Amino acid sequence: MNIQVDIAVAIGLTFALYIGIAIWSRVSSTKGFYVAGHGVPPLLNGMATAADWMSAASFISMAGLIAFLGFDGAIYLLGWTGGYVLLALLLAPFLRKFGKFTVPAFIGARYYSGTARVVAAFCATIVSFTYVAGQMRGAGIVFSRFLEIPIGAGVIVGMAVVAFYAILGGMKGITYTQVAQYIVLITAFLIPAVGIAVSLTGIPLPQIAFPEVASRLDAVVTDLGFDAYTSPFTEISRLNVFLIAMALMCGTAGLPHVIIRFYTTRTVTGARWTGVYALLFIGLLYTTAPAVAAFARFNLVDTVVGRPYAERPEWFRSWEETDLIRFADKDADGIIDYGPGDAADPASANELAIDPDIMVLANPEIAGLPGWVMAIVVAGGLAAALSTASGLLLVIASSFSHDIYAQFFRRRASEREELIVARGSMLLAVLVAGLLGIYPPAFVAEVVAFAFGLAASSFFPAIVLGIFDPRTTKEGAIAGMTAGLTFTASYIVTVAPGFGIGLDPWLFGISPQGIGTVGMLVGLGVTWGVSRLTPPPPQGIRELVEELRHPRAPRSE
Repeated sequence: MNIQVDIAVAIGLTFALYIGIAIWSRVSSTKGFYVAGHGVPPLLNGMATAADWMSAASFISMAGLIAFLGFDGAIYLLGWTGGYVLLALLLAPFLRKFGKFTVPAFIGARYYSGTARVVAAFCATIVSFTYVAGQMRGAGIVFSRFLEIPIGAGVIVGMAVVAFYAILGGMKGITYTQVAQYIVLITAFLIPAVGIAVSLTGIPLPQIAFPEVASRLDAVVTDLGFDAYTSPFTEISRLNVFLIAMALMCGTAGLPHVIIRFYTTRTVTGARWTGVYALLFIGLLYTTAPAVAAFARFNLVDTVVGRPYAERPEWFRSWEETDLIRFADKDADGIIDYGPGDAADPASANELAIDPDIMVLANPEIAGLPGWVMAIVVAGGLAAALSTASGLLLVIASSFSHDIYAQFFRRRASEREELIVARGSMLLAVLVAGLLGIYPPAFVAEVVAFAFGLAASSFFPAIVLGIFDPRTTKEGAIAGMTAGLTFTASYIVTVAPGFGIGLDPWLFGISPQGIGTVGMLVGLGVTWGVSRLTPPPPQGIRELVEELRHPRAPRSE
């Protein structure tokens, strides 16, 4: 009960902080709502970008995936980190120079087409809602496990807080709230990592303690019948490792909620420094994640496997109530047997099913750390989920208010009217996101990877060719975005579990998480080919593209 009090206090204090920042940073202009008035210092913007980027997938799921995939799970580290470098160096400065408020606005202006802008706004909405479903799942898991309240009630509380600071402060409120959320989440990730590193090896740096624990874990899991933890390509084929990593990289470079962060600085130089600072802040968590994964897997096996089920530890009993860890005594000996295979398969000797998403959240309990550490981890998990959710919801709201309403329904709308529509759109987006959290799709455990694939196949070709190929036309961009998104979404729907179709991967065994790479190539090919078959862009557009490649001063909105 004392632990629940600690957790409730930690959540209450952090939520009060977010609300206080929202009241301080409220805005009354569209420029403040969409891009924080272009006034965010690069250091703080880098911190906010890191929080926006490191979602519940990074904080909760990534280490869990690495814990069970071992070496192969590193594709998520490689893909997400490499994609951020690609975005920061290749795209962000040029997009910042162009000076538009949103990615669809850039596409509409670059491709001299309202239709292209609408298609881009539609793609942004699909990608963002797909991504936000994963954040709501993370928030629901935290609330249901640690405060013992229904997932739906927990999601409603989280979305109410997001709605308050996002609607009141727009990008300005979101930015400064994300600075606070980064501090919370990185503290929550590092404290248990350091504590467990000391308890297992006596070394206070998780990155240095990792090799020793990984070596011990190799011996433990091979004794249980698994492949060595550090062996490559044992869980995922070489082809899928490459394709998933590429989909994550190109998806990162095409994610609108990350790209829009670079619009909040005053200058192009500020955008570049934002990328540098953000990479440092992101690297702090990403270099720690493999160690956290190895620590969690080692402690899990050490405290549970081979022990009588009747004597299972208290943390095991608590997580059983969420149905995220399950035991099936197939041989009726009362002992927890763990090995390769699906626990739901009667032919498999494995009796233990564990959802990877619990590993980071349960890690302090498994290691026997104090309750206050667990409270900080819970607050960090919520900070990671809500920080990314707010950025995604802003993209959805701005896609409608700025890219559709103000361009097609009310071209002469006043700034005050557009701001009202933006806030109304944000509220509607919050309600839909809440429904996705309360009634999540069955495939939501992998939904973040799907969002990256959709972004890679739709936005990445249009943005890259829009910057570096003056010959790319509006017809090519529209056809490419449509083809890439349609192909990737169709493959996910037919192959990914949870849709009721459940076909085996029918294209060379490519997993739905990696199909975004193929969709990106389809989008690139269609964009390039159609552009060569249609009249070239106007001379002014071609000159604009040439100018973009020499970022000295930003263009005005």
